[in-house]
Amino acid sequence: MGALSRSCIICGLCYSNNMSSNNIVCECHSKKQDYYSNSSTNMLRTTLSQIPSRVGPQIDYMLSSSVLARRWPRSLSVSWHSTAAEQKQEVKLPPLPVPPLQSTLQKLLKTAKPHLSSSELCDTIKAIEDFGKKGGIGEELQARLENRANTKRNWLEDWWLACSYLGYRSPVVVHSSPGLVFPLQKFNDVNDRLLYAARTIVGALNYKLMIDNGKIPQDKQGNNPLDMIQYSRIFGVNRAPDMPLDRLRFADPNCPPKHITVVHNNQFFKVPVFNERGQVLDETQLLFMLKNVIDNSKTPGPPVGILTSAPRDDWSKAYKELSCINNGVNKKSIEEIESSLFVLALDQKNPEMPVSMDKRTVAALQMLHGLGSFCNSGNRWFDKTIQFIVGTHGEVGLCYEHSPAEGQPVAVMMDFILKHISSCKNEFVKEVTCPRPEPLPFVLNNTLECAIKDASRQIDSLIADVDMKAYSFKGYGKDFPKQNKMSPDSFIQMAMQLAFYRIHGVPAATYETASTRMFLGGRTETIRSCSEESTLFCKTMLDNCASIDDKFKSLKTAVNAHRAYTMEASKGLGVDRHLFGLKLIAQEANMDLPALYSDPGYTRSARMRISSSQVAASVEAVMCYGPLVPDGYACCYNPLPQQMMFAICAMNQCPETSAETYANALESSLLDMQKVVSSCSNLQSKL
Repeated sequence: MGALSRSCIICGLCYSNNMSSNNIVCECHSKKQDYYSNSSTNMLRTTLSQIPSRVGPQIDYMLSSSVLARRWPRSLSVSWHSTAAEQKQEVKLPPLPVPPLQSTLQKLLKTAKPHLSSSELCDTIKAIEDFGKKGGIGEELQARLENRANTKRNWLEDWWLACSYLGYRSPVVVHSSPGLVFPLQKFNDVNDRLLYAARTIVGALNYKLMIDNGKIPQDKQGNNPLDMIQYSRIFGVNRAPDMPLDRLRFADPNCPPKHITVVHNNQFFKVPVFNERGQVLDETQLLFMLKNVIDNSKTPGPPVGILTSAPRDDWSKAYKELSCINNGVNKKSIEEIESSLFVLALDQKNPEMPVSMDKRTVAALQMLHGLGSFCNSGNRWFDKTIQFIVGTHGEVGLCYEHSPAEGQPVAVMMDFILKHISSCKNEFVKEVTCPRPEPLPFVLNNTLECAIKDASRQIDSLIADVDMKAYSFKGYGKDFPKQNKMSPDSFIQMAMQLAFYRIHGVPAATYETASTRMFLGGRTETIRSCSEESTLFCKTMLDNCASIDDKFKSLKTAVNAHRAYTMEASKGLGVDRHLFGLKLIAQEANMDLPALYSDPGYTRSARMRISSSQVAASVEAVMCYGPLVPDGYACCYNPLPQQMMFAICAMNQCPETSAETYANALESSLLDMQKVVSSCSNLQSKL
């Protein structure tokens, strides 16, 4: 068995380090992306449902039953690092429920209907009836899943971490790790830029101390308290590459880190951020240390960081090579980066971008992937949970590795940091005494230089495929639907449905994130935003013969249906996680895959052509990530009272999709819906 580092958690998984590695991907991606394996022996013929996480990592594969049995024993369990903050969580939360089988199958049928012809619907009804009949395979799998739930604190937690993240072998960049664009800044000179970076560091560290001391306000959904554990998994966490599963590394609780990693011009530095009394260094001390970093990295270093953007098996091989050469110098540099509280990337100037691309879209791309091997993609360590990024012309934000936490705790942290920055006063800066940053050097050999060239070529190919549009919709904000007694989130989701229907003439199976944090260890469930009601709404809105009253009624019905599904999903009673669990139960038992999982009603309703998430913040910020499927869209949004922030992403490989076209259709849909609601409201007020 592979020996575990003292600072490493592998979620209780036991596997042999010399076990052969299979790079298993879906047939679609193996044909369309050159960085996936083409080996037919490694190709997964039947995929599991594509279930994304909070902001939609691209789960374009799942493990076949034979691979599952070989890689993941039945005793697989998550052994999360227990921090002091976790131990202080006083709220007692219930376990994640296993939904009733018949309830899930009814929801599946209802959400599959928009994607089926009449004859296909009959076949789906039969497949569902066969699966759920008394004494059938569905009931057997349900009983096994319920038994698992009785022995776990959260029946989904370890599966989700392994399948959605640690076992995912494609690059984390674009596919899994989101970018978060902060409000754009204006830096007059390098001192302005470094002062902003220093204040970001202080704000982040103050927030970490609040987490450690249990002072983060309790999150609630209505009157229900939510699990706060994800907050303690933001700082000092790193995802290290390995085969067949990556590993999450947590800081040693007996010797917590007191440093961060700063990277500039591809050169890494260890920067201490606490004094001997455990206090956060002030912004002036940090400012001078950042200046020292700049002064000592005037020439570009080898872009070692770009290796973290590679497919995980490739990075794992390079990681082992990088760790074992140069008498342990490389290994020490890696350990310092991985154990640091977070990474701060001071970027070089971005290349000239097309005139049509606005500054916020450029910032979104910079946060998401660094704009390429000839720009800032090598000035990164994408394995780090939190990686703040400060550009030269006011592009600021972060990129975060998704394994330990969802987007909302990260957005809450951002709000805290930005409030800290806004409260700072500009004062005359004097010379101060401060520690000197420690360079973290890397020495390369021919093997690693070749790996860097391969990673550079692959990330540039991926970046060329990304089509992004980040913007602010100024027509109105979340206050408008609230004033008209409609859920703002459901209202926006219906606008997204209408936008897709305008362009493509068909309904879009849609993934939206629902938080299940009201349960212990809860992560997410899928809100299936596409419904019979949403499809009828789209058709009615685009029907020139339909009356304003008919359009309003269809909108109201669709919004209410979405809201009802959202409430069910938040209670752990959605379709996707339950069917995912039943499938893994079957695979662990080496059973034949039930016919339901190959039925068009299941496969089409689970092929999410829109991947969406609301990540709310109090400022003009927006999160961004890639779509789930090559012919789909990703749409993340932040609804503010008087405007809405959107980041829309498509892939250039698909000629049928365009982020710009979808953004225009979304704006038209939001304005048309406003006219309908306003017209009906005015009519009702007159009556």
